Amino acid sequence: MGANQSSAEYRQPSTEAPPAAVWVAQFGDLLFRYALLRVVDRGAAEELVQETFLAALQGRDKFKGQSEFSTWLVGILKYKILDHFRRGRRNQTETLPEDPVVDAMFSAHGKWKKFPRRWHVDPQDSAMDLELLPALERCMEALPESQRQAFVLSVMDDEQPTVVCKMLGISSTNFYVLLHRARLRLRDCLEKKGFGQSDAMKGG
Repeated sequence: MGANQSSAEYRQPSTEAPPAAVWVAQFGDLLFRYALLRVVDRGAAEELVQETFLAALQGRDKFKGQSEFSTWLVGILKYKILDHFRRGRRNQTETLPEDPVVDAMFSAHGKWKKFPRRWHVDPQDSAMDLELLPALERCMEALPESQRQAFVLSVMDDEQPTVVCKMLGISSTNFYVLLHRARLRLRDCLEKKGFGQSDAMKGG
């Protein structure tokens, strides 16, 4: 009965934050994976998580129980990551570098050398998700930082293009180029790892 009661108490909505002593054990891995997928660098991800816990500790009275505590922590971490992106862009110019990996996908006349296969990954397939996420993490690691930032903010965090441009200090033209390059790289990388085939190709 004790175990069932404990489980029920854990699921019960609360307006109080869990004890700070258990934050790392309960939420550390979740926050670290969230940060690592976005900044790739393990040291930076660990530092961002530490900053998140510190900010949560200092502002824990602001948690009103209107969402899960883990969601509240992720919200704090998200803003820490945005600050991290801003710091990284502060001393960079907006000149858009060439991308030899993407350029190699096209001929000198701008035609596809090999047209990408139809990308078919079922978001409802939980088994696929378990396989896809680690592969996506590895592919994200290979993205140039500027492309990764544009992709993360726009696609993963669902920020509006105007907001992303302001965050990264880039023009809308450069934003769409970065996003396009990131998608091409990720699709190519995931296809090489066996993701993205059509149903017919899977069943073949």
